[in-house]
Amino acid sequence: MISDDTRAARTEAVRALEAEFGELINRFRKIITENANRVSPGMLPGAYKVFTTIVRREGITLSALAESLMSDKGQISRTVRELEQLGLVQRTPDPDDGRSSLLSPTAFGLERLAEARAPQESLLVDALQEWPVDDILNLTRLLHALTAGETPAV
Repeated sequence: MISDDTRAARTEAVRALEAEFGELINRFRKIITENANRVSPGMLPGAYKVFTTIVRREGITLSALAESLMSDKGQISRTVRELEQLGLVQRTPDPDDGRSSLLSPTAFGLERLAEARAPQESLLVDALQEWPVDDILNLTRLLHALTAGETPAV
């Protein structure tokens, strides 16, 4: 059992972490909004998230995409249709399931994404320029453990 002092200190530390995550999320939200607009003027951040997930997980089914984004399959389907109309993604038959399609980015989509990311591609590298590589790797390890719901390995 955790003593009150230790629990209070942990609670205070977690609240400080939550505040920093809030600031980080706000910064990333701004970057994502700007990138979405550069990919296609007026593109919403949600569509950008769907698009970048398709890029990252090339060959993903609509069902797996909706599950990955924890979103409604109907909404994801409408967003994918919009991305197809913009020429950013394409569907190909799923060789394992003839009733399903695999989503992947088009060459044009990859080009638009690279152009959209270019203004900020060195933002994080520059922000971490003075950090030791071991600290960056440790932060990555800890964030992975947090997002995976695991206890960090020592």
